[in-house]
Amino acid sequence: MMKERIVVVGGYGHVGKLICKELGECYPGKVYAAGRSFDHADRFSRSTGGKIRPMQLNIGEKFDPGVLNNVKLIIMCLDQTNPAFVQSCLQQGIYYVDISANYSFLSQVERLQTEALANRSTAVLSVGLAPGLTNLMALYAKGLMDQTDAIDISIMLGLGDQHGKAAVEWTIDNLDTKYDLIQNGNHIEAASFTEGKATDFGERLGRKKAYRFNFSDQHTLPRTLGVPSVSTRLCFDSAAVTGLLAWFRASGIFRFLKFTPIRNTVVKLFGKLRYGEEIFAVKIDAWGKKNHGDVLVECFVQGKNEAEITAKAAAAVAAAVYRSSFAHGIYHIEQLFELKDILQYNHQSVSFQVRMTTKPFPPLPA
Repeated sequence: MMKERIVVVGGYGHVGKLICKELGECYPGKVYAAGRSFDHADRFSRSTGGKIRPMQLNIGEKFDPGVLNNVKLIIMCLDQTNPAFVQSCLQQGIYYVDISANYSFLSQVERLQTEALANRSTAVLSVGLAPGLTNLMALYAKGLMDQTDAIDISIMLGLGDQHGKAAVEWTIDNLDTKYDLIQNGNHIEAASFTEGKATDFGERLGRKKAYRFNFSDQHTLPRTLGVPSVSTRLCFDSAAVTGLLAWFRASGIFRFLKFTPIRNTVVKLFGKLRYGEEIFAVKIDAWGKKNHGDVLVECFVQGKNEAEITAKAAAAVAAAVYRSSFAHGIYHIEQLFELKDILQYNHQSVSFQVRMTTKPFPPLPA
């Protein structure tokens, strides 16, 4: 029997629903919203008039691999810590797309290259806004130069936007995180919400101070693009909230987030916070050389509804993987796609600008 099902794990969640609806328009009756609760999946299915079908699938427990016999593509919208489910998919020759921003997990998936190649499967990681759009903007900026020495990625999220629970939980869990990154070809230790840097987000948004944050793009891009220094920073449209979080980090208050009741309360409060606009922005600052001269390439993307952009990016990648014959193996989005592949699905909801100026990269701290 020919495989034709598309299963969106976490398909009745905030971003998962949007992905299902995008793909359901192209492949009605072939897209399944999967999760632990069949009732939740079924209610969502009925709201789509049956274009999306329900499926019960708990990836956190042992399950019969036979339930995936007719599945061609899995789109993962849930955070994982164990790659066992991904390994099971690859061993069955199922294509796989993941929107996770958690590099500690993605690095485990990268090690499943042998299974992917042996079973003629293709997995695409780093799909969404960050990572995802950020990776492709970095690739675009690199392509404008002869040599790329450093890339700074800055992300601004609007507090008036509606963010899914999984995204809020991931953000809260990474507020008090230390991590390694590549700077000038060397590993250094960084910490979330430290080393604030003023970033120009464009004419409308102006300059905002963004702080280091543990997005996975800064871990993968040094390898996939061959750039010796990559860093990612985060801020919110409210400078007051961003500054308050930086102060909390410096004062050590975030250490209390390791206590589950406090962490869950903060997640709930942050999820209900509506203090700002429904907007997001991504800025790439890439330093390098063009025609033997120092240059700075700046790429700007602005739009509304971060979850919708994530969903459209994931749906665009998933549709391409579903209908095309990509090389087998495990890849990050920038290894198979270009920025135009994603922007063409979002041209009505995002703006893109780029400028190049003559400017040397500022000296790195010792």
